[in-house]
Amino acid sequence: MFERLKPYLPSACLALLVLYLGVQALTGERGLLSGPERHRVLDQREARLASLTEARAELETRVRHLRSDRLSRDLLEERARVVLGLVDPRDLIVRVSTPAPSPAAKDRLPELS
Repeated sequence: MFERLKPYLPSACLALLVLYLGVQALTGERGLLSGPERHRVLDQREARLASLTEARAELETRVRHLRSDRLSRDLLEERARVVLGLVDPRDLIVRVSTPAPSPAAKDRLPELS
């Protein structure tokens, strides 16, 4: 029975290989039909890169102002206040508190135990 199939076996394997590669060329991760998905991911990554580039430029500006050859007193004072937790006596401090939840809202919240 296999003697009659022997000439067709290499052709069938080759046909299956071509079929598999064809399907992957169309629907695979880098296939022809996945173009919109790749463009969406690329747009997301470009937006992330733009935000990171902007943040880096801001940090470079802050570092440039903190160098000893051109020290910015305002920036130095701001950083010292943040790090040390100090407040200038002339500063106006406004305390903001969050309102307490209403009794009806407490009934809707699940109990954590």
